[in-house]
Amino acid sequence: MRMRLTGLLIVVLLVGIGWSQREQLLMRLPGIVRRIANPTADDEPVVWQPAPTVPSRRGGPPNIVLIVADDLGFADLTFSGSGSGSGSGSGEGAGVAGGAVPTPNIDSIARDGIQFGQGYTGNATCSPSRAAILTGRYPTRYGFEFTPVGKEFSRALAWIRRDDPRPPHFFDDRVDAVPPLAEQGVPPGEITLAELLRARGYHTLGLGKWHLGEAARFQPTAQGFDEFLGFLGGASMFLDPDDPRVVNAKQAFDPIDRFLWANLAFAVSKDGGPRFRPDAYMTDYLAREAANAILANKSRPFFLYLAFNAPHTPLQALKSDYDALVQIEDPTLRTYAAMIRALDRGVGTVLAALRANGLEENTLVLFTSDNGAPDYVGLEGLNRPYRGWKMTFFEGGIRTPFFAKWPARIAASSRFDEPVAHVDLFATAAAAAGAKLPSDRVIDGVDLLARARGEIAGPVHDALFWRSGHYRALRTGDWKLQVAVRPQKTWLFDLAADPTERHDLAGARPEKVAELKDRLAKLEQEMAKPLWPALVEGTVAIDHTLAEPLEEDDEYVYWAN
Repeated sequence: MRMRLTGLLIVVLLVGIGWSQREQLLMRLPGIVRRIANPTADDEPVVWQPAPTVPSRRGGPPNIVLIVADDLGFADLTFSGSGSGSGSGSGEGAGVAGGAVPTPNIDSIARDGIQFGQGYTGNATCSPSRAAILTGRYPTRYGFEFTPVGKEFSRALAWIRRDDPRPPHFFDDRVDAVPPLAEQGVPPGEITLAELLRARGYHTLGLGKWHLGEAARFQPTAQGFDEFLGFLGGASMFLDPDDPRVVNAKQAFDPIDRFLWANLAFAVSKDGGPRFRPDAYMTDYLAREAANAILANKSRPFFLYLAFNAPHTPLQALKSDYDALVQIEDPTLRTYAAMIRALDRGVGTVLAALRANGLEENTLVLFTSDNGAPDYVGLEGLNRPYRGWKMTFFEGGIRTPFFAKWPARIAASSRFDEPVAHVDLFATAAAAAGAKLPSDRVIDGVDLLARARGEIAGPVHDALFWRSGHYRALRTGDWKLQVAVRPQKTWLFDLAADPTERHDLAGARPEKVAELKDRLAKLEQEMAKPLWPALVEGTVAIDHTLAEPLEEDDEYVYWAN
């Protein structure tokens, strides 16, 4: 009854107000409804299930810690910041804000282990990439093609940007075919890494961002995780915006940012229970609780999936981190840089917990990001040296830091420069645990450590494939093809000679375009129909941020979701 009355009140308000106020209410509507339906309690203590008291398991299967950053720019780390083109160089880079924020803890995973010099994401947005990581399969194989978003968000985004030079397309005729947000999830019939490792005897722990379905059958504890602490949606506040410890940086030009500020809560839940407010800045909170989970499980094999939401918007930093970066003048960049500082500290907290509990030697630590940095942060150079952003299949959207550390099995300062991808993390972790891969389905990933040690020769992948609606991409060898319907355009790049995609060869090499389009079409035949259709398509400029207007001669794509 309370929800019905709320809906009636909103309808009355929409009828009686002007356009400006209507826009603000449309932005705030999802958050209003969610807070009424699911109120947030004060901080609650978290208790991790203790492991049985058993003798030391020295020499047993390794623990596996998989750390995923959120929207991390390729240039944000001091180890891999400026990249190395096709992957043949040193990999050393300046890091965010010209090196103002060292990232020694994240860097140490590569320096003490192996850097995969050409790491690729599963997609150019959050959810399909996470699905690729956790299933070892292209998400398009099982229809999980688009990032779950509410219909109201898609409609509001299209309406607010209706005056753009190339406005978004909203597909009214598809609305009924799109399920409610909570029902947009990875099918329960998929086998997640957590399910695979739990069957192998691992205790499975998830922390942070889920974004793979909110209904009960899609939630982490229904998809193989024994315990989960975090949030089910695609983003979260890092602190309450009015907290005296926080610095907020809002992007007035970005409707996504305005939507997040209007609707997000600062809240987590444990194992699907009621939401409550953490007692610390979200990045530090998740890292601290990951360390507590490690302590509780030090006497048994565990899989820890730690999905930080940093540095995804909304941009919020601890004042203490912000104040430590006085050399950065731009307040937005300074806030973003402070978030990177906290992210590196959080990774350090987890690595320190492994050392303190005597687990470092026999723990496989994997680090990556779900996709590249987005244009809507409004900061140039975050994916340097690559073109493109999140929501594009240019290298800036799908190239990612990709590191692994396992002192017992991986020599320090190792490097492997064949193209690898998120789908490989599943098979790599499975092999480390001694788990057999599922035999009843195609697994697109392979064990990277076996390749890096030279135990298996030949290319890691014959081809890598990406798709989001009408927009598709293929990499085979050093050739990369991108095909879009909106705009009607084909790009062809030779990444060996042109790793940053500056010279489009589609016009000069029609025979290569035809060859790769044929390979792309054959791969497409293996994929499933999307579980639901894309509801909106919006423009993303390739070479500048959303803070700058789209000009007539700009290269762009329409990203479907």
